[in-house]
Amino acid sequence: MTALTQRRSTALNVLLIGILVAWMLMAAFPFLWTLWGSFKVEGDFFSKADWMNALTGPLTQTETGSTFTGAGYHGAWVREAFGLAAINTVIVCLFVVTISLTFGTLGGYALSRSTYRYTFWFLIIALIFRAMPPITLVSGYLPVFFQWNMWGKLSTAIIVLVAINQPFTLWMLHSFFKNIPKDLDESAMVDGCNRFQAFRHVIVPVMWPGVITTGLFSFLLAYNDFAVTAMILSKENQTMVPKIASFLGTTQTKGNVMFAVAAVVSVTAPLFVMIMVFQRQIVSGLTAGAVKG
Repeated sequence: MTALTQRRSTALNVLLIGILVAWMLMAAFPFLWTLWGSFKVEGDFFSKADWMNALTGPLTQTETGSTFTGAGYHGAWVREAFGLAAINTVIVCLFVVTISLTFGTLGGYALSRSTYRYTFWFLIIALIFRAMPPITLVSGYLPVFFQWNMWGKLSTAIIVLVAINQPFTLWMLHSFFKNIPKDLDESAMVDGCNRFQAFRHVIVPVMWPGVITTGLFSFLLAYNDFAVTAMILSKENQTMVPKIASFLGTTQTKGNVMFAVAAVVSVTAPLFVMIMVFQRQIVSGLTAGAVKG
């Protein structure tokens, strides 16, 4: 009976590993395929005659003398100044994350320690505001931005993205703070700290994984945003995602689609690196927000 149980356990483990490997391959395939195709010419990667051309690259060999080419990356980063869009994205993300976390940690801590009844309704209103489609909020902002000559600027996009993201950071950080016993605050204040010192020196270090997790989600919101940045930013101040869309345009120009493919790889690769670096903090932060006590 034990041997039978062991055989079943081994078979189950093999099955689970096989399913996991298959799932990982399916999940990674779109990115790997795009990465491979970014070093081909358009005629190969989007070949209608034979999809194997995307693997072997006969037209790439004919046009460039090699089975791989970096023309897509050169066109995107050099000819189309994709680097400027990358710098704009870094600026927007940096300010959005910094402002959102600053107000989110202070607000989330205050709400988690508040004994007033309005706290619950404040969070509900924030949740309703976050649930609204961003495009409806942007359409309301536009007349004001045009009147005050603020349209097209990075600072304007930062303001809107912070306004959209702030309810999310409040809710998420509020839940993290709620799981931290109030005894820590009281002990710190008994030892001579005021409320802010207790928050800074005792509470924040305890929930640092939650802050990192919330910061990463805030970063992804600003990094991947298209609706807000496409409507608010001018062509000179575009971030990376609207810039990729501009490569395609309304009319097809040969080579531009490969600029977009190369740019997609350039945008996606840093996300993989970031997730790998912060994976422990993400898991720890999500676990801390899910477990009571």
